[in-house]
Amino acid sequence: MRFLAFLLAGSVFGQTLLIEGASVIDGLGGPAQSVSVRLSGDKILAVGPLKAIAGERVIDAKGLVLSPGFIDVHNHSDRGLANDPAAESQTSQGITTLVVGVDGGSSYPIEAWFVQRTLRPVAVNVLSFAGHATVRSRVMGADYRRPATAAEISKMAELVEKEVRDGALGLSTGLEYEIGSYSTSEEVIALAKAAAKHGGIYVSHIRDESDLAFDSFREVIRIASEAHIPCHISHIKLGTVAVWNKAREAVKMIDEARAKGLDITADFYPYDAWSSTITVLVPDKKYDNPVSVKKALDDVGGPQNVTIINCAKHPDYEFKNLQQIADAKKVSAVDVFIGVVKDGGASVVGHAMTEADMREFFVQPWVMVASDGGIGMRHPRATGTFPRVLGRYVREQEWVTLPEAVRKMTSLPAARLGLKDRGVIRAGFEADLVLFDPAVVMDQSTFPEPGKLSMGIRQVMVNGQVVWDGSKPTAARPGVVIARP
Repeated sequence: MRFLAFLLAGSVFGQTLLIEGASVIDGLGGPAQSVSVRLSGDKILAVGPLKAIAGERVIDAKGLVLSPGFIDVHNHSDRGLANDPAAESQTSQGITTLVVGVDGGSSYPIEAWFVQRTLRPVAVNVLSFAGHATVRSRVMGADYRRPATAAEISKMAELVEKEVRDGALGLSTGLEYEIGSYSTSEEVIALAKAAAKHGGIYVSHIRDESDLAFDSFREVIRIASEAHIPCHISHIKLGTVAVWNKAREAVKMIDEARAKGLDITADFYPYDAWSSTITVLVPDKKYDNPVSVKKALDDVGGPQNVTIINCAKHPDYEFKNLQQIADAKKVSAVDVFIGVVKDGGASVVGHAMTEADMREFFVQPWVMVASDGGIGMRHPRATGTFPRVLGRYVREQEWVTLPEAVRKMTSLPAARLGLKDRGVIRAGFEADLVLFDPAVVMDQSTFPEPGKLSMGIRQVMVNGQVVWDGSKPTAARPGVVIARP
């Protein structure tokens, strides 16, 4: 097998590139085809039973799968791209396009961030939402721990509308997090309406992914209905004992809303553990109340399910769970939690989902793959999400077929984002492509070693240029900023 393209900076003007011998999965969910794909510059020129022409460069991809580049609809590389334009942890897992500004936080103003990314190009394409918490902070300042007034909501709506006019995909919320959690549904509906005026969509880290998850799903459905806006649920999950094994009920609720004409989708990451701040565990925000803290730890199955991954005050706690720390200090896990919060907090990983619920969500046709990772994140999803789906949940466990998994990574997110020229291998589309070995592809990152890169991704092209050559990133920076279509 010969690989020539990793030496290329892409097809030069007037010269084409032919990829032959691969099993081509076009991203639409149909079976693989034995066809060749011809590229010219940043475009797919032709797909079919093509033969090499004189002077054409050729990649012999026998034994590999060629698919559209993976589109990550929920990514946290906003800041990381500035210091790591090669985006190695992203391209090495097949990501060619990523979406930032999620969970309610975004760069502001979006237009300035777009200009910055255009002047300092990176290896991947990027899009961004406008963050609810970002605009809420600009309007309310430090006085955000209350419902907003009508005047404040009106001002926030003006900011959201401007951000969407300037290219943001729509509105994102992180309603479980500190700033967004004080907002009312009415506030969010008003801002979602502002985003909808210019064709934006609404994406939400819902208000509660735990005991009150079903109330939170109902809130999304209400927002979709009253704001007349497409809605998307980020990293759909059921994260506490009280709601474990109830994914089928949640799916039924969303399917009923979709049957009534509401445009609701979701994304999923292939791990039973989330990552966030330690305070997210306590919904009533009584972080120094032993009763509240104990209930919070019991709700996720016990302190052994909560691992500290970043803690400025106590670096010796990192990669240990709360029970291990408590045993070493001869105190209770509740005491450890309260002490960490008092000392400035920490980032944690919570192993709080069941595989049965994960599978029920993932197999739904309206659920796509997203990492919720990003450059430098200390969670294995940051480097392993897409290969893990392909290796573990397609090849080994057969949750879905390989073409369906690829659809969930390509054309489905492209359609959700309104990208009309990406996510499918078709003549005239942008040449964002991934070559991978279906017999080998697999994540290698773990919770103790979250930065280990995946295996089996042989080559990644962004806009016709190779950014990952199977073992290392290239020097190419062909990624573009994509404003809201």
